Amino acid sequence: MKKINSLLLFVFGILCGLTVQPALGQVAEDDNQKLRIIAFGAHPDDCELSAGGVGALWAEGGHAFKCVSMTNGDIGHFGMSGGELAHRRMEEVQNAADVLGITTEVMDIHDGELMPSLENRKKVARLIREWQADVVMVHRRYDYHPDHRYSGELVDDATILVQAKYFTPDTEPLPRNPVILYYHDRFKKPYPFQPDLVVGIDQAAEKKWQAVEQMPSQFSDKQSWTWGTRDEVPEDEEKRMRMRIDEFKGQVENQADMYRERLIELYGEEQGKDIQYAESFELSQYGRQVSTEELKEIFPTFN
Repeated sequence: MKKINSLLLFVFGILCGLTVQPALGQVAEDDNQKLRIIAFGAHPDDCELSAGGVGALWAEGGHAFKCVSMTNGDIGHFGMSGGELAHRRMEEVQNAADVLGITTEVMDIHDGELMPSLENRKKVARLIREWQADVVMVHRRYDYHPDHRYSGELVDDATILVQAKYFTPDTEPLPRNPVILYYHDRFKKPYPFQPDLVVGIDQAAEKKWQAVEQMPSQFSDKQSWTWGTRDEVPEDEEKRMRMRIDEFKGQVENQADMYRERLIELYGEEQGKDIQYAESFELSQYGRQVSTEELKEIFPTFN
């Protein structure tokens, strides 16, 4: 099946006038060349929660990591909405980006209204091309929220076109197709998430929690999306934030435990068994196809 997919990509490339490139191989021709990674999330906080740890690690290594929120999050609260909430959430993710050492951007699309339109496909293609991305990250198409699903669909649809000279010709095409990685999720149908790469983020965990603290509209407001749906809500705002951070810690601990065998395969017995926190990713069949060893070259904790 992978051979068929590669052949289809090759034929499509010829038809579109693309330069077909080999697999990733060595990531950089010399040690001074840095990677450029763009990570799409449906809402302001999705990218930071799914890849904030690896984003911080990349940034520490001098690589360029950018989070893009596909919507402005203007209905993700039970006490405020519209421009007031959108502006607040934009400020929060900028503060989180400052903590992580990354770049951030929020698209001006209403929360809950993202559609897989041609207009939005072009927006995504432009963002990938303007960033000259080596790696693109996004949700899988299989998700509970339409904004998550359509974010994945838009990236999948735009990826092959980022090399096409006359698609969004106002931006410079990429020299080769980027590697596409999906965030971890818990959904099982039509098929469950496959952990092609599991990355230990212990070194960046504190930065991730500090980034979460910059987003009170989502994690500590009494009328935030998460607290507004619960029967028992602590009165103390700081306690609410601490509880949410503990829940996020548990989620990335669970990823490390769930994929412990994979961590040991990737890091070796001694290091793999000691990793406490992990973020995991699935290689998309629609992007550049690379081996596990080539994937490991991309991520800083393997080098």
